[in-house]
Amino acid sequence: MQLTGFARRPSWLTLPVVFGIVVVVFWAVVALTIQWWAPYEPLDMVARRLQPPSTEHWLGTDALGRDVLTRTLFGATHSLPIALIVVALGAGIGAALGALAGYFGGLVDSIVMRLVDVTLSFPPILLAMAVTASLGPGLENAAVAMVVVWWPVYARLMRAQVIAVKGLEHVEAAVAAGVSGPRLLIVHILPLCWTPVMINATMDFGQIVLLAASLSFIGLGALPPAPEWGAMISEGATHFYYWWIAAGPGLAILSVVLGFNFLGDALRDILDPRTQT
Repeated sequence: MQLTGFARRPSWLTLPVVFGIVVVVFWAVVALTIQWWAPYEPLDMVARRLQPPSTEHWLGTDALGRDVLTRTLFGATHSLPIALIVVALGAGIGAALGALAGYFGGLVDSIVMRLVDVTLSFPPILLAMAVTASLGPGLENAAVAMVVVWWPVYARLMRAQVIAVKGLEHVEAAVAAGVSGPRLLIVHILPLCWTPVMINATMDFGQIVLLAASLSFIGLGALPPAPEWGAMISEGATHFYYWWIAAGPGLAILSVVLGFNFLGDALRDILDPRTQT
């Protein structure tokens, strides 16, 4: 017998999704407000160097006596904005080119897709390393490199969506009614193509944070003494037996990647009717 009078919990609201929401909100709040409530300044030498975790310094101190917890929290102000910029630019550029390729076809499609094929033929980390090395180390140049790596994914995804939607009956009816090309694409096609792009962008956020940290780890991302997660892990690698130096930023990256992956799964369940039962 089915009980009434009680609101049913949405099928997508699972424990991993709640974890993802909590993690994403936590790091977003930290990135926006840390400068007002941080226990210490991220560049200040506040204690004895290489001090293990204690009640005063929960994640210990690094080789220069800086508080690792403070630097880990400030790392969100570097990693999250860069990831947001890369996702926005990568998805925007890729979706625009993919939409044009799928709508016009022919020569436009051939040019765009050959660029996509050439870019995707390189491993993402190697291409990002090559672009960053040619531009010079720095977080801004690393962001440019990651946009170069990420836009083809969205171009291919949007092209496939536009081609699928272009053959639907309501689009053919709009063509028969004499709707102009730009209006047909913007009003009748694109609104039905954004769901996979949004889902993919959400799940890519954590991967971009991880790639940015990887570039900083090898010296091509954030420059010292910036408290960036990858650079902090690189410092911890040079002091292998002082595990706490890399533990904080490592757990931060892990939580962000898991949080956005779980959030992307929930967004897919909400927006994609094919996953709903």
